[in-house]
Amino acid sequence: MNPLTTLKEETRLTLANLADAASDLTVPSLRLGVTGLARAGKTVFLTAMVHNLVHGGRLPVFSAAAGHRMTGARLQPQPDDAVPRFDYEAHVRALVNDRVWPASTRQVSELRLTIDYESASYFYRKLGPGRLHVDLIDYPGEWLLDLPLLNKDYATFSADALSRARAKNRSQIAAPFMEAISRTNPDGEESEPAAQELATRFKIYLAACRADTHALSMLPPGRFLMPGDLDGSPALTFAPLDIPADAAPARTGTLRAMMERRYEAYKTHVVRPFFRNHFARLDRQIVLVDVLHALNAGSDAIADLEIALSEVLGAFRPGKRSWLSSILTRRIDRILFAATKADHLHRTDHDRLEAILKRLVARAEERARFRGAEVDVLAMAAVRATREATVKHRGEELPAILGTPLPGERLNGDAYDGNSEIAMFPGDLPANPESIFASVESVCEETRPSFQSAQADLQFLRFRPPELDRTAEGLTLSLPHIRLDRALEFLIGDRLA
Repeated sequence: MNPLTTLKEETRLTLANLADAASDLTVPSLRLGVTGLARAGKTVFLTAMVHNLVHGGRLPVFSAAAGHRMTGARLQPQPDDAVPRFDYEAHVRALVNDRVWPASTRQVSELRLTIDYESASYFYRKLGPGRLHVDLIDYPGEWLLDLPLLNKDYATFSADALSRARAKNRSQIAAPFMEAISRTNPDGEESEPAAQELATRFKIYLAACRADTHALSMLPPGRFLMPGDLDGSPALTFAPLDIPADAAPARTGTLRAMMERRYEAYKTHVVRPFFRNHFARLDRQIVLVDVLHALNAGSDAIADLEIALSEVLGAFRPGKRSWLSSILTRRIDRILFAATKADHLHRTDHDRLEAILKRLVARAEERARFRGAEVDVLAMAAVRATREATVKHRGEELPAILGTPLPGERLNGDAYDGNSEIAMFPGDLPANPESIFASVESVCEETRPSFQSAQADLQFLRFRPPELDRTAEGLTLSLPHIRLDRALEFLIGDRLA
């Protein structure tokens, strides 16, 4: 049994899997989870994926499309009526018509894409055309970081949270929250104003950690940063307390007992339903990672991202796919880690970006492979916002990228209005990713100069979505991309063979 579930929950999951298997007897389905931490590009990936499949985009590595075996793709009503629909049409309008990036993922949403295809197998072609339902499940990556809480009691959660808050890279950010903790008596009388003050300061601290300046990733509870309709509820009005390791159980009526009760309510009413209704029913998963954002913020952000990614994969249920396991205990049999925004770099640096991500997820990847899942790592841009060029600087030719920076972006003291296209050399990533992680893992500041000097030469701007080309007949082409086809081949290509 999975450590995150109870026997009762496993039974409910088995019954749900049986229902899914019964519906798959007519047309098979695949549930693909799409997640990533803040600003990783989940909404953009889903929109670009559907747009290219529906409109016949250029996908040379996606074998079903390249071999002209995919005869059509269309959206259909999703199977889960209680889950919000992913607003694909609005997101396409934002990208294509307005040339703005769509709003970030704030909740679970779903979309069903049905693909018609001809099998590559002579035997199966004789049985007639094939059809596959791909159910796309979009959810915030921060929610994944909540799943390990299911195995932690309140005291353990508090100890972990306060240990991170006291770390050198967070102590200044956490100072107002820690000041409130220092004058709080966990065994004092329960108090709603005290709980609200601590919860508010805790949320402000988490939000500050996520800001661009720090770009930290380990920020559970994830729903504190995107509460939705639970905002202000007791289940989201708690915070860690400074509890001695040998403390006796909390007495009824104390602040600690109040916080423990609300923490358990958070797990019961927020975390478990997400795990049971969505996460535990996935067949495949793509995890989008904004490595460049972390590199911009420095070595502390890289170290935090590595821990977060390890925690994320620790919550997965990886395993080898079989007919029986898909019914009894659903497993994620393929996991793709994708470093997004590869278009912010010249193509000569894409392999280096991929190598950095591979190093980031090395431990998590090893665990998933051990359990029988297939894992891949790539650098991609679901929507390519730049083009490549060569520029001369002081007599030297440099590989550059051309694009239109978002309004308000700044470089070398210049601010951009969102209308002017520029050419820029973003810098080179280190050829050896170990140079980054040697700096990250070092406890001595004097051994960090290699990464810090390399970081100073890196300049990453955010660009507007591209203006789409049109054919001679006036038809708008599909959204351009980098390696979206390779991602599709890994995630669903075998199911269209």
